[in-house]
Amino acid sequence: MRDYERIASMADEAGQIALLSVCKHCSVLERLENAYSRAYWLFENEFEAFRRAEEARYTDEHRRGRNWTGVLTKSGLSVRTDLSSLQAFKAAVLQELKSENIHVDVFERRRKSFDGKVYSIIQVTIYREGPAQDYPEFINGNLDWRSRRPVYEAAVTYEARGGVVEVVAENRDSRENLLQCFVRDLLGESDQQPLPLREFNLDPLLRPCTFPTDPRDGIEWVRVTMLRLQPFDSPDQRITLECASKEPGEIWSMANVQFGKKNPLMIGYAVTQAKLVIRFHPEADACRGKTLPLTVKMPHGCDLKGRTSKEMMIGEKYLKRWNLLCHA
Repeated sequence: MRDYERIASMADEAGQIALLSVCKHCSVLERLENAYSRAYWLFENEFEAFRRAEEARYTDEHRRGRNWTGVLTKSGLSVRTDLSSLQAFKAAVLQELKSENIHVDVFERRRKSFDGKVYSIIQVTIYREGPAQDYPEFINGNLDWRSRRPVYEAAVTYEARGGVVEVVAENRDSRENLLQCFVRDLLGESDQQPLPLREFNLDPLLRPCTFPTDPRDGIEWVRVTMLRLQPFDSPDQRITLECASKEPGEIWSMANVQFGKKNPLMIGYAVTQAKLVIRFHPEADACRGKTLPLTVKMPHGCDLKGRTSKEMMIGEKYLKRWNLLCHA
């Protein structure tokens, strides 16, 4: 039953992307009839790849979230996988994270960028043993407490193309320690600097604008449903414009009708927050297409964290195209 649960959990969109990112026989997977068949085939025929797909999914779903940290180092480096380098890395992690046992898995996989290009990254997944904890458990019908040591998962990825190192772990200290160990022992580098924050520019939304998309992404329409405005001369004040997402351009028309010559979109206000809704065309037999709501805050805020990798790719791809993302 546990095996079937693992297979079923990889049959959704995020799981399918992860499966294809590690499988060496993608053409075989793509010919299978549905998502469950693809997950089952990989589980039965390439179990190591299936397990790595689970690890890839874990990593991508936590990118740019609260358990994520990224740095820049030199590009074009090779990740050291020789025995002595891996032993040095393991020893350093055990010491830094104060753990007694560790398992490290190093593998290459693929990731699609926001412009649709596919590139290779190296992922290092780390399983470490935590301190003993007591858990309640029923033994022969009686409640008792049993001690066990939980296992914590973490991951580090390196993109040679841009020199980007990203780490996903449960707390900041763990992330910092893993970054130092990885860059030093597996990249042989010492130079690193924080990744620059994404910077958003919401000024284009002061005027009616269109949102061009690519047909292959299956987007039906895009609407702006909320704009939060701040007057230039009163930074402590806010005005919020909000409307349903039924018609394109409705929020700008509403502002003209309600405010006339005193329309805040025309005089002395800046957009500090916006909500957009992206509607996709229906898939298969679905009556309605899925929607992807996005909230963007000046200067660095966006709620794409925790979304599927496809949603993140679509969101950031078009935020840049629509001139709302000026630095990724």
